[in-house]
Amino acid sequence: MNKKQEKDPSNMRHGYTTGACATAVAKAALIGLITHEPQKEATIRLPIGKEATFKIEKCEVNGDMSVAETIKDAGDDPDATHQARIVATVTWSGERGIILDGGEGVGRVTKPGLPVAVGEAAINPVPRKMIITTAENVLNEFDVEKGIKIVISVPDGEEIAKKTLNARLGIIGGISILGTRGIVVPFSTAAYKASIVQAISVARASGCDHVVLTTGGRSEKFAMELLTHLPEEAFIEMGDFVGFSLKQCKRQNIKKVSLVGMMGKFSKIAQGVMMVHSKSAPVDFGFLAETAKAAGAKEKLIAEIQEANTASQVGDLMLEAGCQTFFEKLCEACCISGLNEVNGGMEIETAIYTMKGQLLGRAVRIDANG
Repeated sequence: MNKKQEKDPSNMRHGYTTGACATAVAKAALIGLITHEPQKEATIRLPIGKEATFKIEKCEVNGDMSVAETIKDAGDDPDATHQARIVATVTWSGERGIILDGGEGVGRVTKPGLPVAVGEAAINPVPRKMIITTAENVLNEFDVEKGIKIVISVPDGEEIAKKTLNARLGIIGGISILGTRGIVVPFSTAAYKASIVQAISVARASGCDHVVLTTGGRSEKFAMELLTHLPEEAFIEMGDFVGFSLKQCKRQNIKKVSLVGMMGKFSKIAQGVMMVHSKSAPVDFGFLAETAKAAGAKEKLIAEIQEANTASQVGDLMLEAGCQTFFEKLCEACCISGLNEVNGGMEIETAIYTMKGQLLGRAVRIDANG
């Protein structure tokens, strides 16, 4: 068994966000610029009200420029930015005040709908406030009245961003500087849920009132081949968070949602299970057998379904039997479950695929009265 799965979550080590790391290096570089003394560590106050001290891997002061860097530690739940180098370059500015921008490896926002304006560096509001407030405190502490410019860089950011949804969200050229709490909680679902909300916001701001929710990259590929008329922004990976994603769509006034996925997770949605992680609820083979019976399956086939090991196996059995009605009923049940979850008020379509990309069934339901 995977050792990480055996580990007690309560004993897992927290890490720090890119926003916290950027604040720490900005403080170290600024103190270095003021004192002409390279800094070895920096202590900052996190948004959760606690202090944290960061090791500064490198700090160089050269006249009117100071550069500091640290290595991001994501704790026991490493994400795409784990071990990334976060760098701050601080220089004197000709005018009073603090200018904050992104450099190499920090993305630039190109689409509306994000908490950062189009054209600006992808440094989210909380990290932006952390960096500027921390810099203001340092300037006040040293009684400095000059203006400064802070540039946050992530040398490998453009490559790291390929592992994220940034390009889909319209963040080009690197990663985002994120973090509302300053710490990374191991196996937290908060970050994933936040990315879903952000993706729906981008879709809405791009003029989409029809979005496609998929459970992963493979089902998203199938969905894009099915719904070729929709723009890239309309396709959102919801992972296991079906109910949460549907509610967010309704909250943001999305008129139509297409659910696209495979037998395993969608057999759960059909039963009304809206969190479809493998550990959230077992596949109900009795439910699948009843659906097969309603679709006209013979007793021998129904018995085989009740003894099946996986929902995918059930799909194969029904496919071999040529029972198309089964898949249509399953899709209809998914639509109904989705509408029940959001109390109606939208159109929900469901499409179920095999692992190899064969469309098994498709259905749509509209409830405009929610």
